[in-house]
Amino acid sequence: MHILVIEDHDPMAKIIETILVAADHSVTRAANGRSGMELFAKQRFDLVITDILMPDQEGIETIRALVKEQPGVKIIAVSGSGRDGGMDYLRMAEAFGAMATLQKPFQPEDLLQLVRQTRTAEAAQYQ
Repeated sequence: MHILVIEDHDPMAKIIETILVAADHSVTRAANGRSGMELFAKQRFDLVITDILMPDQEGIETIRALVKEQPGVKIIAVSGSGRDGGMDYLRMAEAFGAMATLQKPFQPEDLLQLVRQTRTAEAAQYQ
């Protein structure tokens, strides 16, 4: 799978990339939603993993733009802020088009399980 990882915190982006590459996935990284959208417009990705709270263009706005650009795009939203100021960002991400969410910190297997589920969902769509 070719996966776009949109994460502003470089150490977290490296962790996600390491987990995915070890599982034989190809990874392209973007530091924020705006640069992620630029990459998304130029390349084909099987999956997008995006953080929610980022500078420049945050995750909810990015998810909405991704879905508008390519309806049916597979998105996993991740956040360490799950609830902030009474708002549940991960639930909002699902409402706007993320097919799954993951609360930071997470175990590598939790991330890989969600990635496998996106592949399973894609396979079921074509049966």
